[in-house]
Amino acid sequence: MNKNLWYRLIFFFEIFQRTSLILVFFLFFNACQDEFTNESDIESISVSISFDRFDLNFYDQPSEIIPELKKKYPFLFPKQFSDSVWINRQKDSLQLLLQSEVNKTFKNIEPFERDVNHLFKHIKYLFPFAKIPRVITLTNNVDYQIKTVYSDSLLLISLDTFLGSENHLYDGIPSYIRKELDPKYITVQIADKFGAFIIPPVEDRTFLARMIYEGKKLYLHDLLLPHVPVEDRIVYTKEEFNWALENEKYVWQYFIEKQVLYQTQLEWVQRFIEPAPFSKFYLQLDNETPGRIGSWLGWQIVNSYMTQFPETPLDELLKISSQKLFNLSKYKPNR
Repeated sequence: MNKNLWYRLIFFFEIFQRTSLILVFFLFFNACQDEFTNESDIESISVSISFDRFDLNFYDQPSEIIPELKKKYPFLFPKQFSDSVWINRQKDSLQLLLQSEVNKTFKNIEPFERDVNHLFKHIKYLFPFAKIPRVITLTNNVDYQIKTVYSDSLLLISLDTFLGSENHLYDGIPSYIRKELDPKYITVQIADKFGAFIIPPVEDRTFLARMIYEGKKLYLHDLLLPHVPVEDRIVYTKEEFNWALENEKYVWQYFIEKQVLYQTQLEWVQRFIEPAPFSKFYLQLDNETPGRIGSWLGWQIVNSYMTQFPETPLDELLKISSQKLFNLSKYKPNR
């Protein structure tokens, strides 16, 4: 080969390498700058939420306070119950024990207020029309099926359902449920309720539609809770999350082979989407699996769609039908 040509090729290659490195750095820097700019913009949004401590206003208070509380919190006092019911509740030993544990766990409420403020800054950034709700804390007999209640102007948080998974008051509750009863999941619970409020209901009864509905909520968690560990966004341990990553391909194969996607029986939702100690494949490995693996897979399908169509506006993503999203996602696990 001609030496001049050889040197020119080497020179060209070196220039190409340098240009590529500069381009990669530029793209990475821009991406970081965009993320930083977004976070800066989000932090500048004016949101000021203070927890209205109904639990403290109700317990360890004289019974004479009841009429005043009924005026301030009429939605917490059903009219069919007389004042004597509430007076007895104020003095009930179990209720006082619950409140005592709440006082210990939430002695300093400010960190949790900051977390909720941070969440609603992200909500306002993505959904400017969203109202900042009045946030009221209460105790509710450890009803772990209703840990939070969200509407567009009101948010109720049952603090007695976030005392920590090892709290002795939770003895007898299955471990997979106790795992969720931790203060670190307060914002996750709120984000989940906000997702259920903002995302259109499931349009049909197929397992696929329910999977993608749950996937949209989890995708929303990614946007609203960027500083929460990714496994916490689905209430998984690190081990459970890693299992899902490593076995995604095999779970998908199982769903395809069993022709699950268009099944409408509630059984499939119970086995793979509702909270459970493990997903029910009815195989020997069941005990090794995390629950809600169908929700996790729906999350990956939504991520695949957004990889294909990254410019999709968020409101359009949340409204798109599950079938259309699935078809366009070209989802195919490679792990």
